[in-house]
Amino acid sequence: MGSITGGNRQKPGPGPAGLSTQAELADVVAGLRLSREVTHKIRHRGLLRELPSRAALEKIRDGLMAALFPSHYGCPDLTDETIDYFVGHTLAQVLTALAEQVRRDLLFLPPGQNDLPAAAHAAIIVRGFAAQLPELRGLLADDLTAAYQGDPAASSIAEVLIAYPGMRAIIHHRLAHVLHGLGAPLVARLLASISQAETGIDIHPQAQIGPRFFIDHGTGVVIGQTAIIGENVRLYQHVTLGAKRFTEDENGVLIKGEPRHPIIEDHVVIYAGATVLGRITVGRGSTIGGNVWLTQSVPPGSFISQAQNRLTEV
Repeated sequence: MGSITGGNRQKPGPGPAGLSTQAELADVVAGLRLSREVTHKIRHRGLLRELPSRAALEKIRDGLMAALFPSHYGCPDLTDETIDYFVGHTLAQVLTALAEQVRRDLLFLPPGQNDLPAAAHAAIIVRGFAAQLPELRGLLADDLTAAYQGDPAASSIAEVLIAYPGMRAIIHHRLAHVLHGLGAPLVARLLASISQAETGIDIHPQAQIGPRFFIDHGTGVVIGQTAIIGENVRLYQHVTLGAKRFTEDENGVLIKGEPRHPIIEDHVVIYAGATVLGRITVGRGSTIGGNVWLTQSVPPGSFISQAQNRLTEV
């Protein structure tokens, strides 16, 4: 028998779809590492951080909604004997999971802002959050009532709660707003992002929204960071409460956190497609018509018509 020389020598094998060899894949991986570590390094303060998990926050959100509205988002067959056990068990799991996500959020705080270890600080935030849940549920009950009373198409409170995207968006917002105020801004922002992806409604968690708030239809609504909304306000689809301009510092960098979004006073209705920009005030009891572009304050009791593009006091 003749010997076989080099029988174990292998040619470079095929790579993944679109790449002819494993060597090409290695080149791509090396190029991405160069971008990540050297040429386009964008990690927070240059360090590798544990990030809050969007998937974990979706599960936490589901648990919080089940605790707030156990018959609608929890178990449909709960009884008076089992409902408190269900709520307590759900909260125990959810708050533990939330504490871990808040701990990860706190890793992004500027150095020296807090002397406590992240885990201890997260526990304080989550305890404060839990303590506000009864009051938060009361706000949501008012929102539900406003939606049911304000929409002739609504057949029941239950329909509004489980089927209206505007209601789902305000649940997310009120949860996120509390967390933001307690010092977990990234977790709050992720909750707002989850809501936007599901409902098409974009509300910054720092926006201040009073009780009995109703977004009818909802798709395309945008509410900016420093917006302030009073009681009994109703918005329709594609309403924007946005900024008109952004202030820059001497280096041309945008100044963050300045009040730049509208103040909407009590009992205001803003119809579909209206755009309200800048730190202006829409007075109590006013009505903003559809497709209006508004950049100046209007007094209480005003009606703004797009067709005539004029201000009429009534």
